[in-house]
Amino acid sequence: MKVQDYLSKDEIRQLTTKSDLRGAWMVMANWLLIAGAFALAYRWPNPLTLVIAILILGGRQLGLSILVHECGHRSLFATRRLNEICGNWLAGYAVFLDMDKYAKGHLVHHRTAGTRDDPDLPNYRDYPVDKSSFYRKVWRDLSGQTAMKLIASLSQGGQDQRSHSSEHGKAHDSERNRKPNPVIRNSLIVNGVMLMLLAVFAHPALYLLWVVAYLTVYMLVLRIRQIAEHADVPDLYDLDPRKNTRTTYTNPLTRLLIAPNFVNYHLEHHILASVPAYHLKRLHHLLKQRGAYEDTPLGDGYWQIIRQVTRSEPQTTTG
Repeated sequence: MKVQDYLSKDEIRQLTTKSDLRGAWMVMANWLLIAGAFALAYRWPNPLTLVIAILILGGRQLGLSILVHECGHRSLFATRRLNEICGNWLAGYAVFLDMDKYAKGHLVHHRTAGTRDDPDLPNYRDYPVDKSSFYRKVWRDLSGQTAMKLIASLSQGGQDQRSHSSEHGKAHDSERNRKPNPVIRNSLIVNGVMLMLLAVFAHPALYLLWVVAYLTVYMLVLRIRQIAEHADVPDLYDLDPRKNTRTTYTNPLTRLLIAPNFVNYHLEHHILASVPAYHLKRLHHLLKQRGAYEDTPLGDGYWQIIRQVTRSEPQTTTG
């Protein structure tokens, strides 16, 4: 599709305008939620609040990875240097992500989406799957198996920087970079600062909640996100993003735990990747109002998508 068929030049200019202030707010909002989760567990320590804190932290770890994605596109901030600094030091390194390596792989996904050359295909091409297969994937995520494979890849100098949705892809080819991995060093620095701040203002044991969330909930929400974005779409091998990519509607709970930072508007991101995340909702409404989505299935919530991809006869909702 040609976005110019639905939007004027002035509207495209407005939608692609970046803001340092809005970018800073998105970064701060994610860290405030992280601080709030730690504060909840510290102020009212009991099994329920610990579970809630871990769920929120896992969702915000995804939120930080989405900020890496935005900064990798150089679209979160108007100032290029802010994208570089925040994408790594205020987002990526907290979850062991290197923005530049991530962006390099992710841009290949954008260029090849809708073709068999898409490097992220292994993460969603086999859907729908039977329920037992899906439950096994969920178990691997929540039991820490997925995270341990990722950590092993990084510790061995692997280049699995989660190019968009390669969080659950297999290890890369046997030729790996055996040099010391700077992302591990920088990530340990950032996580060390987090541990120090928790020790000063609360209790150092709270850091264990961050580790548990990373090993479990974060891996699961990454999988759910990638399923919603590209799994069981109308035609995975059609170049029209309306056929190979999906936008999924959210509610406040899923925005908190599964779809932070407007990541659910993934179809719009593929239609016009230069649009900052904070303008994607407006882009969605404009395209929908002007008939761009008349025959386009849209996800009616994440649980609906999960039910769809675990059935032999997938069902879709047309928005």
